[in-house]
This record gives sequence, C-alpha cells and structure tokens, in this order.
Amino acid sequence: QVQLVESGGGLVQAGDSLRLSCAPSGRTFSSYKMGWFRQAPGKERELVASVRWSTGTTYYSSSVKGRFTISGDNAKNMVYLQLNSLKPEDTAVYYCAAVTGNPYGQYNNWGQGTQVTVSS
Repeated sequence: QVQLVESGGGLVQAGDSLRLSCAPSGRTFSSYKMGWFRQAPGKERELVASVRWSTGTTYYSSSVKGRFTISGDNAKNMVYLQLNSLKPEDTAVYYCAAVTGNPYGQYNNWGQGTQVTVSS
C-alpha cells in the first residue's frame, strides 16, 4: 500500500475557490485510477470525482459537477481537485485515494484527509 498526502484545504467563504493536491508519501507507484472522496460530519463518505488514467475518463458526483475539476499527472502520481463556487454544503474532510493492483478493483490506497470549511 502507498500512503497519500493531501494538502490545500482551509476555511473559505461561499463562492470562493480552493485547489486540493494529493501526492504519495515516499515511493512513487503505478495506479489505474485516482479519486477524491469527502465525508461531512454525520454523513457517509462519498466519491466526488475520479479519473481513470488509461482513458482519461472522469467522473463527478451530481453535487459537484460543473464546479469541481479533477486533474493530475499519473507519471508523477499527482492528482488535484479544483473546487470553484464553493458552498457551505461542501464542508467536509476531503480524501485522496488510488486504485492499484487490480485495474477494476476498489480504492486501496488512502490519504489522511484535508479539511475544507465553507462559511456562508
């Protein structure tokens, strides 16, 4: 397993933007897919965006589509999440995750998370 490290979270006002970054801690690795999840207090963790490197296919949850953008560089094991037009309901801990080993397996590498707080 590979430990991932997220950064870029913070406290912002509604309508502001943030850019989250995710990088491996230590050795580089080869992943098939990377994604960003979030978990708000009292709620289950949800997938908000993902990218499959081989095809460039991206996914966005309906709650963030049109406002968030996932990008990255598989060779550098970096993935980013641009968060625009932030809303108070976007407040959550954001986690980066990667799929390694089985190209269609579950996310099996995780970061510790970065807090995003959006005030109204």
